[in-house]
Amino acid sequence: MKFMKLGSRLEVFQADDKSIGYIASDLAIDVTITVGEVKFYLHKFPLLSKSRCLQELELKASEECCGDVNMVDFPGGPKAFEICAKFCYGMTVTLNAYNVVAARCAAEYLEMTEDVDRGNLIFKIEVFLNSSIFRSWKDSIIVVQTTKSVLPWSENLKIVGRCIDSIASKTSMDLEKVTWSYTCNWKLSARDKMINDGLKFRE
Repeated sequence: MKFMKLGSRLEVFQADDKSIGYIASDLAIDVTITVGEVKFYLHKFPLLSKSRCLQELELKASEECCGDVNMVDFPGGPKAFEICAKFCYGMTVTLNAYNVVAARCAAEYLEMTEDVDRGNLIFKIEVFLNSSIFRSWKDSIIVVQTTKSVLPWSENLKIVGRCIDSIASKTSMDLEKVTWSYTCNWKLSARDKMINDGLKFRE
């Protein structure tokens, strides 16, 4: 399975229980963000520097004299938000076929775009999808299966269609030209090769 690591800081993200997440730091916590049933106690600067959505929500919370930011209907839930938060802090995050769709949808919700900060999360995830995920049979199939949990975001971002196009394009490939992974040591037998060549001749 393909994966991509982002960030380099050692993980200091901690949790007291399933409903509380926070950053272990000497700096005072200055923002509380609620995602589903989980409250995250974090710092404004790293988050607001990469998310336009959080900039706007924090401004609104300040005007209403409310210290909490509530993320309504957040795609991917607390786990996806945690990936985005760790990215903002520069912590090590590992993306793979199982979590990349939720992370992509979460980054879209948070508006982590290039005009907010260069090399932002949306850009990096798109590079990973196009250069790795969509080039793999297995990863593309896994990604399609994970899109259901983040509808309609995954549909609006055309991730479903892009996966299907990727899989469909591979079904028309010559099997002899496919680079199989070491876990799938499949070569055409002489009989299969004759049948395959015969089909080509008839075409």
